[in-house]
Amino acid sequence: MLEVFKNRLANLGNQSTWIVAASGAAVLYLLGAVLLGIHWSQPPQQQRIEEILAETASGDHQVTIGSATVGTLIFITETLLHKPGGYLSNDVTPPGLWLDNMPNWEFGTLVQARDLARALRKDLSRSQSQSTEDADLVVAEPALNYDSEKWFPSAESSYFKAVESLKSYQGRLATPGESAQLYARADNLRNYLADVETRLGSLSQRLSASVGQTRFNTDLAGDPAAGQSTQDVSERMVKTPWPEIDDVFFEARGSAWALLHILRAIEKDFGSVLDNKNARVSLKQVIRELEATQQTVWSPIILNGSGFGVFANHSLVMASYISRAHAAISDLRALLAQG
Repeated sequence: MLEVFKNRLANLGNQSTWIVAASGAAVLYLLGAVLLGIHWSQPPQQQRIEEILAETASGDHQVTIGSATVGTLIFITETLLHKPGGYLSNDVTPPGLWLDNMPNWEFGTLVQARDLARALRKDLSRSQSQSTEDADLVVAEPALNYDSEKWFPSAESSYFKAVESLKSYQGRLATPGESAQLYARADNLRNYLADVETRLGSLSQRLSASVGQTRFNTDLAGDPAAGQSTQDVSERMVKTPWPEIDDVFFEARGSAWALLHILRAIEKDFGSVLDNKNARVSLKQVIRELEATQQTVWSPIILNGSGFGVFANHSLVMASYISRAHAAISDLRALLAQG
């Protein structure tokens, strides 16, 4: 009887040892996942256009008009794929599965990459409306528009395909005799900036909705003959749900990060056009406003204080910079339209 009791005690001791070991391993795993998640959530550093060209432009090709813009699109896409943690938006395992700030940052960045790829295919690479589309851009633009959360086939595989096509297009731009072109014209630039303007306007409105406000319906303002599909209310209360406030903030932050790199590239490729319109300083002002959106966020969480309350409202601060960039883009487009 005593032997049986001793054996039971030994078995209980072994079970306790296994439980303690398993618990310790689980705690270490969770701690490691949290630390890794914090590291993966740090936004990538900005890079100068000279550094981007050094990384993306082929060594046997000279830098020409378009090299900076296409190289920046390559840099943005490769940053999404190769930053710490890689591309996280479609992760199905921890810690990527638990993160939401960086996936929203990635989506904001991806939207700007998609807009530029569409502008390259639709306007910048074509001399007139009836000219043919570039073969590489025909592949790259839809590849970047692949579902950003798709796990299988993975979004990364599609974005890698886009990068390869963009590199081919960039190389052909600098190769005499090739059909690839990028036309640095004022009308092409105005068309692209029109898309940028609407993106920034939307982000500004979504950020401002963090505190909630009653807005008048201005959908048909300015055109007495205008109509819409269904009737809408004259006033509406607009407020971002509390769990989505940080999502909108980091989407705007990622979008601004990508856009400031794109505009630096445009300043280089479209320099003669900007100087001819005396518009370079206006572009520099847009870039400066976007650079301000990348300042360090010292708070561990995105605060959502009321407009003039005790606590800060990070969304309203971001909205201020985005709105000023939006206004400067509008002024820049007006300058480019002048003869």
